[in-house]
Amino acid sequence: MPLQRIDLLAGRPTGERQSIADAVHRALVETCGVPEQDRFQIVAEHDRRSFLFAPEYLGIRHESPVFIQVTLNAGRTLEQKVSLYRRLAELLGAAGVPPNDVLVNLVEVTKETWSFGDGMAQYAPATPS
Repeated sequence: MPLQRIDLLAGRPTGERQSIADAVHRALVETCGVPEQDRFQIVAEHDRRSFLFAPEYLGIRHESPVFIQVTLNAGRTLEQKVSLYRRLAELLGAAGVPPNDVLVNLVEVTKETWSFGDGMAQYAPATPS
């Protein structure tokens, strides 16, 4: 279960926000083997006063960035991660976000750090009772 957090400046049209969310999930499905139905997203809009970013970093200009933070199980290869970044830029570009404004952070965790409900750690190794 990747938990996808998408933060952006307020004011984008509803359809564009939906396209951005769809693009993030699609990129994870295509490059990281995430099941199609495994979609858990938080899309948060922020006003300019609470959305701070460098106008340029590492030679890349930022005007209206979309921050994407994905918490996912550890184990993806460097190749998968690089493919994910590339695919995110492509799909978000089609959704109206210039590639220079796509900022991504992956947070890798172990499987036992998840609970999908019912107070259980569904992916944790079985423990004696």
